[in-house]
Amino acid sequence: MSVPNPHVQYSYDDYRSLVASTDKRYALLDGEIVMLPSPTTGHQRVSRNLEFLLVTFVQAHRLGEVFDAPFDVVFGEGAAREVAQPDLVYVSSERRSIITEHAIEGAPDLVVEILSPGSEALDRGYKQALYARYGVAEYWIVDPKAKVIEVYGLGPSGFEPRGRYQPQRQFASPLFPGLRLPLEDVFRAE
Repeated sequence: MSVPNPHVQYSYDDYRSLVASTDKRYALLDGEIVMLPSPTTGHQRVSRNLEFLLVTFVQAHRLGEVFDAPFDVVFGEGAAREVAQPDLVYVSSERRSIITEHAIEGAPDLVVEILSPGSEALDRGYKQALYARYGVAEYWIVDPKAKVIEVYGLGPSGFEPRGRYQPQRQFASPLFPGLRLPLEDVFRAE
């Protein structure tokens, strides 16, 4: 008698059916549907502040669009599709065709993940590898507790560190020349 494999691989259609029937947040990573915890108040403050500053810059320079979670970003095709819901994403005007009614279908130019208790291993591990594998040009990891933004750029073997920024250091992003992020405002707790 054989024992069936307890590891079930879920499809993109399975994922879409689930998210259509609930208000909870999920991701589809390596064939597994992962429930995403509700973010903390501190996480949401940082997300709001960073999104405001980024949207202001992107709109002023007519560079593209910024989206915030929950919004699906679909990587891959067919049965191998994976879905993440990054905290913030940016898609340049030149790549606007990947924006559809229900999702971003392909790698955004920028993905931002804001660390929460319990999310760091996934954000620095599987998701970071996923974003690099599919060609996200720049990846920011924002740590509200340490008040740090780490900037990674895509290199030949994955993401390479481009800078680690704290409130007393001038923020720079190769993707957004001229962007000045006052990190005191990003990490403001009011």
